[in-house]
Amino acid sequence: MDDDEVIRQLIAVNLNLEGFEVETATDGQDCLDRVLDVMPDVITLDVMMPHLDGWTTAQRLRTEAATSHIKVVLVTARAQDDDRRRGRGIGVDAYLTKPFDPAELIQVVRDLAAAGGLGN
Repeated sequence: MDDDEVIRQLIAVNLNLEGFEVETATDGQDCLDRVLDVMPDVITLDVMMPHLDGWTTAQRLRTEAATSHIKVVLVTARAQDDDRRRGRGIGVDAYLTKPFDPAELIQVVRDLAAAGGLGN
């Protein structure tokens, strides 16, 4: 999920091409509103989004029993060590810095899916 339509589509197209089913959301609140209906295996989040940022979204996903198992990847321009530490503290599973290599994104999602016993 990313508030930038171009980035959202880039992520979706690359994952679709690799056989993943992809649902998109426009911001953190949209994600949380839909997550229980979709129950994704992996969620990609941007940190800087309107309505509800990626930090808060990830934290809420982690604190709810029904969503705490979902793998979370932060895909963001925020690349400082403090940002990475904050993500680890929340329980984010992976962190990719924009601009990201689509092949790296695919590998991260594939690895997380495999770690969770999931297939693509």
